[in-house]
Amino acid sequence: MKTEIEKNSSGHVSPFEQIRRTNEAGAEYWSSRDFARVLQYNDYRNFEQVIQRARAACFN
Repeated sequence: MKTEIEKNSSGHVSPFEQIRRTNEAGAEYWSSRDFARVLQYNDYRNFEQVIQRARAACFN
């Protein structure tokens, strides 16, 4: 379920706003697969490695 897309003052809609989703309770979330496309990862497996490194960095 998508929310209304918000535009900034110049009328541009951020690619991250375009892929934003909301659940039934109204909480916003983003799909990692959608993020991978926005960040131009052609192979999702490569993006999964980035996520794993980021998670490890957060725990350290």
